[in-house]
Amino acid sequence: MTRRLNPARIGIYMLLILFAILFLVPVYVLLASSLKAFAEVQDLSKLWRLPSGLHLESFRSAWFGIPEKGLRGLAPNLLNSLYLTVPATIISSMLGSLNGYVLCKWKFRGANVIFPLMLFGMFIPYQSILIPLTQTLAAIGLGGTLWGLILVHVVYGIPITTLIFRNYYAEVPTDLIEAARIDGAGILGVYWRVIFPLSLPGFVVVIIWQFTNIWNEFLFAVTLLQKPELQPITVALRNLAGSQIKEWNMVMAGALIAAIPTLLIYVLMGRYFVRGLLAGSVKG
Repeated sequence: MTRRLNPARIGIYMLLILFAILFLVPVYVLLASSLKAFAEVQDLSKLWRLPSGLHLESFRSAWFGIPEKGLRGLAPNLLNSLYLTVPATIISSMLGSLNGYVLCKWKFRGANVIFPLMLFGMFIPYQSILIPLTQTLAAIGLGGTLWGLILVHVVYGIPITTLIFRNYYAEVPTDLIEAARIDGAGILGVYWRVIFPLSLPGFVVVIIWQFTNIWNEFLFAVTLLQKPELQPITVALRNLAGSQIKEWNMVMAGALIAAIPTLLIYVLMGRYFVRGLLAGSVKG
């Protein structure tokens, strides 16, 4: 017995395929242009054509730079991004986990006021606090340093990480907490012995979210870090694209290099991402 195809379902599939193609067009241009020779990218009429061969000189130039033309490579800045993103992600994830645990499982006077005020930080635009932020970092001796930028991302990441973990911990049965307290565990003992071992899906969601946002962030980096040797890869990529020499194949190769770490994070941890999001979607 053959099943008749539903015209409505066919229309939905066709629409989804169209959206997928539109989404992948920039990816195709990025890959194709990065593998082309300089002469090919100069002719815009050949933008949609496949590269004539695997020209990897653009990746070499983007990575090491072109000293004779005054262009810096992205290699040092990639390390700067790692030095920035990894500690900021870990610290903000741990603080968000502790905050979510306390606000969800250890009710205290004022908790219902502190949590909304904390979430209010999510809606403060970056541009509105740049001047006082720069002055504050300079006053505490962290102005123009990677540690100052790490502190900024940790503070800005606490509201969203707290929200995610608070919703996630709402799914943890309170009976487990009470049993641990009866056994003599304190507030930190309950966290390390009961809550933390159950937190893997929540940490996956937060790590992916924070790593992606911090890695791709540009405004704080370009404002707070003036020294080129300290700037992350997003600022270096802007400098590469904004130079007087418009080697677009090299710029596309640099953009692809800058995107690899976030792609690896999604490939390695992506299967846990939706699971972690759904884990905290029932209660809030």
